[in-house]
Amino acid sequence: MMRRISLLFCALALLLSLSGCWSSDEAEEEKDFWETPSPDETQEGADNSLTPITAFALPYLQNVTLDPITCPDGMQQTVGALLYEGLFVLDESFTPQNVLCSRYEHNDDCKSFTFYLREDARFSDGSSLTASDVLATLRRAQESARYGARFASVASMRASNGALVVNLTRGNSAFPALLDIPIVRAGSEKNSVPLGTGPYLFVTDGSGACLKRSGEWWQKASLPLERIELREVKDDDTASYLFSSREVHLRAADLTGGAGDLRSANTAVTDYATANMIYLGFNTQRTLPGSAELRAALAAAIDRDTVAAGYLAGHAESARFPLSPRAALYPEKLSATLAAPALSAALEASGVSEDHPRSLTILVSESDSFKVSIAEYLSRALTGGGLSFTVRALPWSDYLAALEGGNFDLYLAEVRLTADWDISSLVRTGGALNYGRYADEQCDTLLDAFLADETVQSASALCRHLGQNAPIAPIVFKTASVLTPDGLVDGLTPTVSSPFYGLENWTVTFDKG
Repeated sequence: MMRRISLLFCALALLLSLSGCWSSDEAEEEKDFWETPSPDETQEGADNSLTPITAFALPYLQNVTLDPITCPDGMQQTVGALLYEGLFVLDESFTPQNVLCSRYEHNDDCKSFTFYLREDARFSDGSSLTASDVLATLRRAQESARYGARFASVASMRASNGALVVNLTRGNSAFPALLDIPIVRAGSEKNSVPLGTGPYLFVTDGSGACLKRSGEWWQKASLPLERIELREVKDDDTASYLFSSREVHLRAADLTGGAGDLRSANTAVTDYATANMIYLGFNTQRTLPGSAELRAALAAAIDRDTVAAGYLAGHAESARFPLSPRAALYPEKLSATLAAPALSAALEASGVSEDHPRSLTILVSESDSFKVSIAEYLSRALTGGGLSFTVRALPWSDYLAALEGGNFDLYLAEVRLTADWDISSLVRTGGALNYGRYADEQCDTLLDAFLADETVQSASALCRHLGQNAPIAPIVFKTASVLTPDGLVDGLTPTVSSPFYGLENWTVTFDKG
């Protein structure tokens, strides 16, 4: 019973649907600063020339907390991205860049980290950032649905002499990449708008709620906007209408699904990389998918570019390994040169031929029509040489039960990885999401070595092994999009951490009104 509860928690964490908030992640629930338009959302018929833009505005939900640990997805998190900062922020390659952390150090086995804070960082009320504030926030995050999974290897945390000391149960050299969690002043989380150290502060004046540049912002960098209007909305549909009518001016969306491509409506679309991987999993306990040679051949035969372009509207990037191709450690050369057995030879070795045909089933959740379409495409594309595939689309609860029970040959899923690229849950012996029951001591050793010392060499060694044995077959990593009215903002460089990454480099050009 306890194993089923654990598996359910992890599955809900990492197997995502394309409906609702694109970044929904139930265990980590790291619902980044994005919102997804509903499938029927459209800007058709909007005459943007009739609505000059003279001020920048964002939608928000009045009387709903902006606490970044507990606030709802989408609008509140977008607003919060301007109010709060983390110890780090992830750049376009998922590399952590120092923000509230001035420097850090770790011991030789990467099990103990000490994070030193910026001495000049101030909250919006002028009070100094302290290690106690950071500790309090991270302890709340550790208990939260949104961030809790990030702390799975954390043994202890404490404030010590103005620094944060974190001890881990196992080495993880990339642990700082997990600490882009927004920090609030301890005790202020009880307020609807907790205190943060970000470039803006929330105020209410005669014109209503808005964000104003904070005079306490420690970076002192130039900003393109001194004031950002906040438009109260009751729900996401209202926010969508206000965006289409150019009354709010930034939306974030997953354009791989039913939201469609909004570029036809005078909308600028800026894509950025996510850690959301769509992959094919194999039941290694069954005869045919139990063959490493056949798994590797099938994985190599997948036309990933077709999946990205034809089924995800071009908002995805092909990936042979379980690291985003934008990640600094992605082994691009290995991806181009790694040899794989020919599918015909692998089928012959498995005793499959036109005279001795076999059929395998691909399991997929019917709740996501786009993943069903991808599964159906794969079933057609990989059929041949006596091997055929059928797609079994099940309701979510039945799909999950089939995965847990090992009642499948192959399955299609989406997982949101963390920025330390820890894939232990997927491929380690006994991993919570290792539904294929893959057990390989060498893989476990290579994974430990990679986590302890994340280098191009250790990443390549792990990926080579995974490519040759293929317990899972990564297909694509999705990209997400920031939408703005065409011509309004130049210089957008959003990342998975924040839609406003590089805000100081924006140029905003308002209409002449």
